[in-house]
Amino acid sequence: MVMNHLSNVQRDVLKEIGNIGAGNAATAMAQLIDKKIEMAVPVVNIAAFDEVMDIVGGPETPAAAVLITIDGDVTGKVYFILPIEEAEFIVEQVTGDDNFKLLDNGSAQSMGLSALQEVGNILTGSYLSALSDFTGLNMHPSVPHLGVDMAGAILASGLIDLSQWSDYAIIIDTQIRDKSGINSVQGHFLLLPDPISFNKIFNALGVNDDDE
Repeated sequence: MVMNHLSNVQRDVLKEIGNIGAGNAATAMAQLIDKKIEMAVPVVNIAAFDEVMDIVGGPETPAAAVLITIDGDVTGKVYFILPIEEAEFIVEQVTGDDNFKLLDNGSAQSMGLSALQEVGNILTGSYLSALSDFTGLNMHPSVPHLGVDMAGAILASGLIDLSQWSDYAIIIDTQIRDKSGINSVQGHFLLLPDPISFNKIFNALGVNDDDE
C-alpha cells in the first residue's frame, strides 16, 4: 500500500472509525468536566510531513501534544496536538482554573499538566479503541507522554522514525465543543503506523487499494 493515497472506501472506513472514537471521547470528556460535550464529524486527511507541520500551525508554533506509542499487532505512534491557547482552555474547563498558563511555572502547573495529559489520553485512547474494535487487532498503548514545545520539535522524532519508510501521515481533525456550540477546541489526531501495520489495518477491515 502506498501511504500517500487513500481510496474513497479507505477514507470512509477511517472516518467511521473516527466517528465512533469521537463519540466515545465525548462521553468520557463529559464525565470528566461534568458538561455536555459534542465532537464534530472528523475530517480525515493524508499529508506529507511538511504539510503536517503547516496543518498544525507551522514548526515554530508553540503547541502541546500527547504522544502514545503503540505495540501489539499494530505498532507506531499516535499524537494529539493542539495550540497552546486551546490547550489552556481545556485545562480551564477541567480544573476551573481560568488563570492557568501552560508556559508559566506557577503552583497549579502540575495539576494543569496532569489534566491536559488525561484529556489527551482519553482522546487518543478512544480513537485507538475504536480502531482496535473495528479491526480485531490488539493495540497496546504506552503511558501517555505530554510535550510542550514548538510543533516542529514535538513531532520531529515521530516523523523522523516514520520517514525511514514513508513521507506521509494520516490526520484526523478533531473539534471539541460544548452544548452551546460557541466554545470549541480544534486539535489534530495524528496516526503514524509503520507501513506493515498500515497494511494490517486495512487487510483486517477487508479494504484494499482497488476499492473505490
